This record gives sequence, structure tokens and C-alpha cells, in this order.
Amino acid sequence: MSLVEVGRFGRNEAYIVIGRLESEGIMAIALDGNASIADGSQFFIPVRVMVDDEDVDVARGILGAAG
Repeated sequence: MSLVEVGRFGRNEAYIVIGRLESEGIMAIALDGNASIADGSQFFIPVRVMVDDEDVDVARGILGAAG
């Protein structure tokens, strides 16, 4: 298992994307979701949405169809 980035999103949008992928049975996680929360800049740092390398093509297809 190796994690692959499927996109970078604003904090709130990243968690919506994760929910969409998980509704299709694809495990997804957010990296950097709480970065710099102490100084209030967490909404300026993009959140990386990561999936397993075996799911990356399907995940990108789902996200492409949604956009």
C-alpha cells in the first residue's frame, strides 16, 4: 500500500471530497488538514487528499466526473 495524492483542496472542500470518495468505497485521508491551526492560517494551506495507489485511477475518475 502506497499513498498517492489525488488533489489539493481548501480545508472544507477536502473533507467533502473525502466523503465523496468514501461513499464510493475508496478509503481517503487528508494530510495537512490541521497545519498551522495555532496561528490561524489553516485555511490558507491546501489540504492534500490521498488514496491508495491501487485506487488512484478510479478516484481521479470520480473527481473528474464531479467537476
